[in-house]
Amino acid sequence: MIGYAFCGSFCTLKRSSEVFEHMVQSGMDILPIVSENVFKTDTRFGRADEFYEKLAKVSGRTPIHSIVDAEPLGPKIRLDALIISPCTGNTLSKMAAGITDTAVTMAAKAHLRADRKLIIALASNDAMSSNLKNIATMLMRKQVYFVPMIQDDPTSKPHSLVADFSLLEETLADALADKQKRKLFL
Repeated sequence: MIGYAFCGSFCTLKRSSEVFEHMVQSGMDILPIVSENVFKTDTRFGRADEFYEKLAKVSGRTPIHSIVDAEPLGPKIRLDALIISPCTGNTLSKMAAGITDTAVTMAAKAHLRADRKLIIALASNDAMSSNLKNIATMLMRKQVYFVPMIQDDPTSKPHSLVADFSLLEETLADALADKQKRKLFL
């Protein structure tokens, strides 16, 4: 089973959820996980309850959305891999610092303590400024893999990076074979 966690980069949720749906349709057993912000925040990109219900319907599983429900991942619920897509800069910084105060950061901590693969599809407006050190910190960790990233708008958002979501499934396959997908920055 693969865990698939969504964080609050609301403008990229649609692209990530398309990959999620494709993975389920291709026969993968996927357990959805959502951050508390994704669970409760309505935005111009969509309503939280509709997104949550869609994940449940597509996967056939109730998405995890609380720290309590995420804690058993790793020791009791053994995932083959955990994908965080999109992973916000906030979530990345918390994981780099060992902070587990959300369902997604708890899922990552619980999963990594069992030495399982963690795949990060970053979407962050400050990836090449205040979060660059956190990318480096996570790259040095065993079992952590990044989906290759690109600057989505180098002129208006010069510090922003977003994962190439079309490479997520390939990155997962590489991670399961103990390889980091290259080039990391497109």
